[in-house]
Amino acid sequence: MEASARGRVRRGRRRARDVGSRLSGPAVLLVLSAFLVRAPPSVGYLIRLPRGFHLSQDLVKIVGSTNFPENSSIQVTSTGSLVFQNFEEAMSGVYTCFLEYKPTVEEVVKNLQLKYLVYAYREPHYYYQFTARYHAAPCNSIYNISFEKKLLQILSKLVLDLSCEISLLKSECHRVKMQRAGLQNELFFTFSVSSLDTEKGPKPCKDPNCESSKRLSKAKNLIERFFNQQVEVLGKRAEPLPEIYYIEGTLQMVWINRCFPGYGMNALIHPKCPECCVICSPGSYNPRDGIQCLQCNNSLVYGAKACL
Repeated sequence: MEASARGRVRRGRRRARDVGSRLSGPAVLLVLSAFLVRAPPSVGYLIRLPRGFHLSQDLVKIVGSTNFPENSSIQVTSTGSLVFQNFEEAMSGVYTCFLEYKPTVEEVVKNLQLKYLVYAYREPHYYYQFTARYHAAPCNSIYNISFEKKLLQILSKLVLDLSCEISLLKSECHRVKMQRAGLQNELFFTFSVSSLDTEKGPKPCKDPNCESSKRLSKAKNLIERFFNQQVEVLGKRAEPLPEIYYIEGTLQMVWINRCFPGYGMNALIHPKCPECCVICSPGSYNPRDGIQCLQCNNSLVYGAKACL
């Protein structure tokens, strides 16, 4: 005989003592089987299920109440699924599900209360950082500025089809004393290549090769090839070297991995996704592009960017 039950979700409040921590924004717990609508590309969600929870849907039929909660961005479907629409950072927190069910028609009604933690998360902000040196014109020369702009244009065009962008981080000109050549002018360039969000384009890319890591890897290879080709071209020149040219062997690359402010990585709290940038819980914060949430007892909200 088919079992039946009634389920409803309750919105958490800051004064609730059973939650165990202060909540920011709506806090409602998941019904047994949660179907979450995909969030905007910039913010997603992680769900931590209660330890030891093994209740099978074969034993209980979930009937969702469309009257709870009142927030239009959170809905309960007729099959008992909890649906998030336009998930926002402040919607992170504890969600509670209250169930009334009868294993069989003959048995008495039983009550079940479940608690879930739902976290917002963002993909890490990772990129390659390059440094390169060029023999340059005198440091006060306008030719150095023109060359810098031209170089950035070439590099940007090189990775454009990969939905990547080049950003100049630092450019400095110094007079360097060489052992045999004496003093000479050198340009020190530091620039980054990062991936753009393909989901926001007019034609979202669904191909597996559109993953940020793969596009960045291709962009890195193109940049390295570009500088190697400069060495080859200079080696074939019969005439004197130009005033500004790449110094062979000075290209260096570093992989940078950062979380956006208000997010951090924590393998202990989120062992199933240790490399995810998860929103900082109350009691912690991340003020800048770091990789960890720092402790702050004054922080009472999710996603704090400062310790007030």
